[in-house]
Amino acid sequence: MRLLPAGGLALRERLGNGIFVRVAGPDGPERRARIHGTPGPRWFGPERPIRRVHGDASMFIGGLSALLIQSLHPLAMAAVAAHSGFRGDPWGRLQRTSAFLAVTTYGPAESAREACDRVGAVHATVRGKTSEGQAYHAADPHLLCWVHVAEVDSFLRAHQRYGAHPLDDEGCDAYVADMAHIAAALGVPDPPTNRGELAERLAAYRGELRATRQARSAARFLLLNPPVPLLARVPYGVIAANAVSLLPAWASRALWLPRVPPAEALCVRPLGSAVTCGIRWALAPARQTA
Repeated sequence: MRLLPAGGLALRERLGNGIFVRVAGPDGPERRARIHGTPGPRWFGPERPIRRVHGDASMFIGGLSALLIQSLHPLAMAAVAAHSGFRGDPWGRLQRTSAFLAVTTYGPAESAREACDRVGAVHATVRGKTSEGQAYHAADPHLLCWVHVAEVDSFLRAHQRYGAHPLDDEGCDAYVADMAHIAAALGVPDPPTNRGELAERLAAYRGELRATRQARSAARFLLLNPPVPLLARVPYGVIAANAVSLLPAWASRALWLPRVPPAEALCVRPLGSAVTCGIRWALAPARQTA
């Protein structure tokens, strides 16, 4: 094996730092040191599949796909539109989500529990009515479960398609079980613990899902008008196209997102794999070889 030349290391460090700061925020390095350096028991050991999934660059695609499908529940979308501030501070929202995933996946058990309690306290204050007069409450266990199962399914789909080391069948079920631990701490009742239960739970929500004006507006914002630097527009566009390609056909139709299956197979997915590999390379430790 050979080490990367100095120029390659400098490029990797520059790109990696740029991506990391965008996702984790300016205090990301300090938070990462705390999460990984604080002694104590963890919810998940190094062998658990949740660490493999959440540590892979496929999460960039899976996370965006999760946002799109989550928006199809009118009550969840109304709560996000009215209270999350995702348009005014999209990077801040991403960074808060990233911090939560990092501490619950890798951090000490006490810190993970505290993070879930903080999220629960925020959810308790988020309530209102949709434009049609239907009441919502972010702490509603039924809504919490929808957000959870849509997220787990999207993360796992992305990892199995774009991850460096896809999970076997047992690993996929174990990932769902790992995520159930976090879901229970957030107040989700009886979260699914394997892929069969996950599929059943997702199907049970199908009759409640539809694309509201708010959902389609959010999709346009996320896919067409993201606040990303000019140089990042092309790779972001690839990530966005692949996030759409992960959606069930009915979901993309509901959001008015055009898809051409032959083009997805020939162009979109290979480009998605290439961009994911590029992000993975940029975020890899400098000691790795070329």
